[in-house]
Amino acid sequence: MGYHRAGFEVVGVDHAPQPRFPFSFVQADAMGLSQEYLSSFDVIHASPPCQAYSDLAARNGNADDWPRLIEPVRKMLAATGRPYVIENVEGAPLQDYIVLCGTMFPGLRVLRHRLFEANFPILVPAHPRHPLCHTKDKRKRHYGKTDEWRDFVTVTGGGNCSVAAARDAMGIDWMTKVEINEAIPPAYAEHVGYFAQLALKEEAVSEREVSLASVLP
Repeated sequence: MGYHRAGFEVVGVDHAPQPRFPFSFVQADAMGLSQEYLSSFDVIHASPPCQAYSDLAARNGNADDWPRLIEPVRKMLAATGRPYVIENVEGAPLQDYIVLCGTMFPGLRVLRHRLFEANFPILVPAHPRHPLCHTKDKRKRHYGKTDEWRDFVTVTGGGNCSVAAARDAMGIDWMTKVEINEAIPPAYAEHVGYFAQLALKEEAVSEREVSLASVLP
């Protein structure tokens, strides 16, 4: 949705059905896509499975139970010659990445740090201090002093708020709770998409300059 808001025509690819995906969708193993197909897009965004890099896997000691696909995905995308983005969780082996957080975007109420590696520049908004999150834990000092419709909430696993409040906090109204647990707010992708559009414009200008230079005496 964020890339759509940034002006892109979006095509999603996933190995599993995604009946609530709001745009064109192809059910396929992304690692099996041809270079010809990938190169037909102006920009490519990839979100490899994050479980192997997550804090939970590190705590449980089962990170090796999950595939580590960032390196092969990077190689695949770089081979297309197209602008690309790789998104993942903190702890993932991304290169020259930026970090986005819900506190950076007015209207969001979720503390969800996500890393973005791109082969084009992306400016990062100011990162305000993290506020207290709504809690249902009676052991916490701020229990009973927060509201799931006003304050920041936690949108992972069991979470600490209703599904409706989670959707409101993330800026997502079409996903189930399970889907929201793994999603990034559309505002993140819209921000990245804005800079992807700038990169495409600069690329077009550069190609035009090369073309003009080739016909000058």
